[in-house]
Amino acid sequence: MAPVQYIVEGGHRLSGSIEPAGNKNAALPIIAATLLTEHPVTLTNVPRIKDTEILVELLQSVGAHASWDGNTLKVEARDLRTDDLDPELCARIRASILLAGPLLARRGHAVLPPPGGDVIGRRRVDTHFLAFEQLGATVSATDRYEFRAERLRGADVFLDEPSVTATENALMAAVAAEGTTVLRNAASEPHVQDLARFLVALGAAIEGIGTNTMTIHGQRPLGGATFRVGPDHIEVGSFIGLAAVTRSELRIVRAGVEHLRSVLMGFERLGIHCRIEGDDLVVPAEQSRRIREDLGGHVPKLEDQPWPAFPADLMSIAIVTATQCEGLILMFEKMFESRMFFVDKLVAMGARIVLCDPHRALVAGPCRLRGARVESPDIRAGMAVLLAAMCAEGQSVINNAGQIERGYERIDERLNALGARITRVPAR
Repeated sequence: MAPVQYIVEGGHRLSGSIEPAGNKNAALPIIAATLLTEHPVTLTNVPRIKDTEILVELLQSVGAHASWDGNTLKVEARDLRTDDLDPELCARIRASILLAGPLLARRGHAVLPPPGGDVIGRRRVDTHFLAFEQLGATVSATDRYEFRAERLRGADVFLDEPSVTATENALMAAVAAEGTTVLRNAASEPHVQDLARFLVALGAAIEGIGTNTMTIHGQRPLGGATFRVGPDHIEVGSFIGLAAVTRSELRIVRAGVEHLRSVLMGFERLGIHCRIEGDDLVVPAEQSRRIREDLGGHVPKLEDQPWPAFPADLMSIAIVTATQCEGLILMFEKMFESRMFFVDKLVAMGARIVLCDPHRALVAGPCRLRGARVESPDIRAGMAVLLAAMCAEGQSVINNAGQIERGYERIDERLNALGARITRVPAR
């Protein structure tokens, strides 16, 4: 696909309602998990973004039949003709690693080139390998990863870190393993829960969904299912930040409020308060936008941690929001050592940010941002830069906007419907 730019006219207030798309990080493992069954599967509310479309191409490349109808995806993986994944497609998305578990379960063998994805620091895959080995697979890593298992056996598996994708891979492999698997120190994010519920819909037996210890009773017959992907809580958090920086009132409909406690607490620390109305979330235009100091007047800190704490994927959004709030706050990104490096783009727009080290940034606000020509370095930082452009004075040009579109479906169209001024053009 040809590279694109966003030309953004800043300073416009927004209004209206917006619905979050299906959770990208749930859709990807669920699409991968359709390879576990020979029966037809229908997935609804699937975001039509580059990452999901590339993963569907990977499914087709190994022999699955898949077709789109809007945001509905139908998959039938009756006959898989290969377990050797296309290197070019794998290089385009990190989610390609999620096919290791299903292919190992279905064919006893998987060959995976190193996955691609965002450049936000080292993202280790060791946890995946250790989990597969505990389930009876052999793993070799040279210029590609190879997994082999004549049969998978249930085991008491302790993950050396609560990695989301490693949890998902182990969960998919355990569903096909003989006997019972206990998966400890597992990730429990909403998208992990969604995958587990999809597997249950296929016929799997899983206990402890939503906790850090799941018990999987393997080798249950798997059938077909129709399953709706849940709302994306990261997109909800992005819209909260959008409303805050543009001083707008927005209603986020069907927001999945049961998963938003830590997100709302994080924004409340910045002086941004939301109102829950049923399953909708309302962000009022009138906010204090005053950063809440710690007791004794100490500089507060907002840090990300594994779920259910504040999500790492919202740290970029929170940093931009903090530039428009009164006070001083330390933003502590614990999960990825390169994710903070995008703040130089905000500084160029007029933000007062001191990057202390790869994990910590000190943000002082409020400050007036100016339009600029900037780059979208990854999905979440790209969305953060878009928010900055929308509240900045003047016009901004965002290069490499395709990165944003890897995670946010038709974001220019959806925000323009609220009153934004975003023009999508071919890159010059």
